[in-house]
Amino acid sequence: MQAKKSNPPDGGYGWVVVVSAFLVMGLTTAVLKTFGLFFVEIQQHFDELASTTSWITSVTIAVFHLGAPVASSLCVRYSHRAVVITGGLLAFSGMALGFLGFSMIWMYATTGFLQGLGISFSWTPAISIVSHYFSKKRALANAVASAGECAFAFPFGPFFQWLISQYGWKGTLLIIGGIQLNICVCGVLMRPLASSSLLEGRHSETETSSGNSSSRTQKEDRSPTEHKTFNWMLVKQPQFVLYAIFGILAAMSFFVPPLFLVPLSYSLGIDESWTASLLSILAVVDFAGRLLCGWYANLHVTKSVHLLTMTITLISTSLMLLPLANNYLSLAIFTGFYGFFFGTTVAVHITVLADVVGMPDFDSALGLFMFIRSTGGFVGPPLAGLIVDMVGDYRAGFYMAGATLFLSAGFLVILDQLQQSKARGSQTNTKPEKPTLPYPSLHLLKLQ
Repeated sequence: MQAKKSNPPDGGYGWVVVVSAFLVMGLTTAVLKTFGLFFVEIQQHFDELASTTSWITSVTIAVFHLGAPVASSLCVRYSHRAVVITGGLLAFSGMALGFLGFSMIWMYATTGFLQGLGISFSWTPAISIVSHYFSKKRALANAVASAGECAFAFPFGPFFQWLISQYGWKGTLLIIGGIQLNICVCGVLMRPLASSSLLEGRHSETETSSGNSSSRTQKEDRSPTEHKTFNWMLVKQPQFVLYAIFGILAAMSFFVPPLFLVPLSYSLGIDESWTASLLSILAVVDFAGRLLCGWYANLHVTKSVHLLTMTITLISTSLMLLPLANNYLSLAIFTGFYGFFFGTTVAVHITVLADVVGMPDFDSALGLFMFIRSTGGFVGPPLAGLIVDMVGDYRAGFYMAGATLFLSAGFLVILDQLQQSKARGSQTNTKPEKPTLPYPSLHLLKLQ
């Protein structure tokens, strides 16, 4: 299908794409967040250990991250629309086949692998195409799109719980699969947008027609065909490597607080009903943080990487202070701070990635970044659990997460310094030279 626009419109139909991405976030990551409701039901049905049952979610998360480079490569090769539609069909298949519930291995393959691949093929291109449709308002658009995760997670909890009570866990999986078919509708709405880099390549080819053969050869090397393949060479770019290291350290921390928040509250003697409200507080302030940070970033008052460094530092501070809570009120306050600043980070970190690599390589960069970041997500929770076991206190997990996040902010500072140094070098190289007189005779007259 032919692209409709040549440059990012920063509005117009782009907002339809943002709403579609908002819905995709809700139908993928929000479902993943609330899948814990099925844990006990599936464990009891198959009479398996908790560790064995937990592998369903682990497989889903692993495939979600590891499938990102494949999804990005397919976006470059085909279109974001086609990949999102494929993701919707895969997600539906995972839940619908999980409805059969033959065995635990069957659950790993369906609600684990197929669902994870469906989430990856839906989430990755949905986030990517939003960045293609927006430039000046990219941070705001990404914030609104990512907020779908929080907006859907809040009602999905009680809704899925009601479905389980009415139709059982198998019937609920089938219903959720049917709901996830709406991802395909969202994909249809994500019509392709021509990248400005492709137009620049075509413009270069036009210019070479009037130049010499050597100039033609050089400019043809920058033709649009170079953007038709997945760029694995990004791993050799220092700026991308620094941002990827930040991603690994951040992921090591981000999965820890939700894991230990409830056990910490129990250790403080807080009632279960009050403990559940902490998760609701986390979702609400996360949602508010994403929208507020997206709006602020859209003002372009602060450089995106500076804003991200600030939010990461504030999250780190919140996590280091959270263990000081000794009752429900103080724990709720610190949880609110953590959730809010986490939302601000999610709102802006994709925008910073686009600034680091540029839009021509953004699809490839997003897939690689998700793939590399997954290592942090795998290592973080077990490492925090080991520290908690050694110390015998859940507070240790929060200290570990806060310290790791603070370390990740250091790599953002180094990245910013490298970007500034590169910008200064570019300005020096493009500084105009003094004009010389065209004729030697005039030059001699000037000397006389």
